[in-house]
Amino acid sequence: MAIKTTAQNLSVVLEKMLSEYTDEVRRGVKKDVHDVAIECRDEIKKKSPVDTGKYRAGWSTRTAFESFDDIRMEVYNRSKPELTHLLENGHAKVNGGRVSGRPHIRPADEHAEEELDRRVKATVKKG
Repeated sequence: MAIKTTAQNLSVVLEKMLSEYTDEVRRGVKKDVHDVAIECRDEIKKKSPVDTGKYRAGWSTRTAFESFDDIRMEVYNRSKPELTHLLENGHAKVNGGRVSGRPHIRPADEHAEEELDRRVKATVKKG
């Protein structure tokens, strides 16, 4: 992209170009965070244990915080939040013994972290 400018105007032009770049990257990263949170929710939902189906169906996402240059998304279980730790890590039975855990949250979280890292790097390069 060729832009004609004078020496006096160079700082203004550079500032404008950098501002446009940062706005584009900011929007792209926010979209990446939102999309990866939804994919993480879907992966957890797919791998969740099923008894009545309420636990599996209860997975959702929400925006925990959003500002001009920051976004934080949460993936949570709205219908049976008390079961997440027990099903992920296992628990003791009432009459003795133990129920083994069925990891479904941690693998999805690790995958989402890697995917977000990959997408943000691509967004910054493309920006």
